[in-house]
Amino acid sequence: MIKLLVKEVAESKGYNMSSLSRATNLSFYTIKRLWTKPNEGVNLHTLGIIARVLQVPVSALYEEIPD
Repeated sequence: MIKLLVKEVAESKGYNMSSLSRATNLSFYTIKRLWTKPNEGVNLHTLGIIARVLQVPVSALYEEIPD
């Protein structure tokens, strides 16, 4: 299973949901879903946008959890 770490990484960089939404030009709904439901799927393009804004590799935004 994959767990998203968008919330943790964003907060460590000083972002909240609103500021990350504005910085990435992604909808607030998209950011909120990634923030509050870290076990749901995500588009790799979306993760790439977030990673670029947060200045981290895409791999820093998720972790693999054994089933």
